[in-house]
Amino acid sequence: MRLKALTVIAAVAMMLNVTGCTNTEDSGIKETGQSVSEQTKEGSSAENVQKSSEEEQILTKGPHGEKGVNADTITLSDEQKNAIKEGKFKVALCMHYGGNDWATAQINAIKSTCADLDMEVVAVTDANFSAEKQVADIETVMALKPDAIISIPTDITATADAYKRAIDSGIKVVFMDNAMTDMEGGKDYVSCVSADSYGNGVVAARLLGEKLNGKGKVGMVYYDADFFVTNQRDAGFRDTLKKEFPNIEIVAEQGFTDENGCNEQADAILTQFPDVDGIYASWDIPMEGILSSVRAAGKEGKIALVAIDLGNNIALEIAKGTVVGVGAQMPYDQGVAETKLAALALIGESTPSYVVCPAMKVDKENVLDAYKAVYHVDAPDWLTEADK
Repeated sequence: MRLKALTVIAAVAMMLNVTGCTNTEDSGIKETGQSVSEQTKEGSSAENVQKSSEEEQILTKGPHGEKGVNADTITLSDEQKNAIKEGKFKVALCMHYGGNDWATAQINAIKSTCADLDMEVVAVTDANFSAEKQVADIETVMALKPDAIISIPTDITATADAYKRAIDSGIKVVFMDNAMTDMEGGKDYVSCVSADSYGNGVVAARLLGEKLNGKGKVGMVYYDADFFVTNQRDAGFRDTLKKEFPNIEIVAEQGFTDENGCNEQADAILTQFPDVDGIYASWDIPMEGILSSVRAAGKEGKIALVAIDLGNNIALEIAKGTVVGVGAQMPYDQGVAETKLAALALIGESTPSYVVCPAMKVDKENVLDAYKAVYHVDAPDWLTEADK
């Protein structure tokens, strides 16, 4: 996910990876946190569940410690689709920030899936990371009388009352990435859908560990806020280096609050540890600043760089070989799952309380295919040319 950091933010809510779902006979999704293949081995025959082609394991847990259901299992039967279309439901999107590749992919997916189900998108709002703006957005949207709201909270504390008012009015709410601490999935809100943030941290650590042949000194540039999603990513990265690459030492950790100024953190690492072998960033935009510092120091290609999120700029750097790779979220798939869950709730079906899109490893070998998987469009010419 790509985030635009705030200088003042108490508890932002973003991409989590969760696992914990409400059992339902209607949906047939089990509260196990198992991979899809494990669930299907146990013989689930529900209409809302289908086998995944990959034996993906969800590594992250949700904000309430839930186990997650793989987003690939959220499906609609023909009967359910017909019921949804007959409902002529209205949906509103309340985004925390809409100006990045991750948000654009989510919005495109939700609009497309709504169109397929004859649901009308009545509003798309952008709070620009302001909790006050998001509260106002929710109030404005409620006046349009949507049947469902799909939203990522900017601040789970400051926006809680606004979401509660929406829920109390009968609106079905599906959260992206995080949920209110005093609300229960499947009861107060429909579901929370996120990326496997911990799993993406694991992917980033393995990319770096393999690139360094299991030994060396590395630095971390992390989001210096109590932010669930990035906390999960960073924990996955740290834990995996410790367990799988004991000869790789994290020698420096630099926190940031402004994603656009991370050259300062990188400069500090490079000054203190000029022999550093690799650097990790919590997401792609901070990595852009790190790469700028590495280039300025004349060390491009000499320091292994890894991050989370396949933004356009970092996709280009992976194709060129200047960034080793990333653990990628699947924002388009996430948007599809969020819309399906809202639709199921609107026709009275039970749904999992936490749904997760598995992590994806992206490096130079698969960047073109990964781009298509992440954004559901062919890799653009500029990326194809760079990958030659």
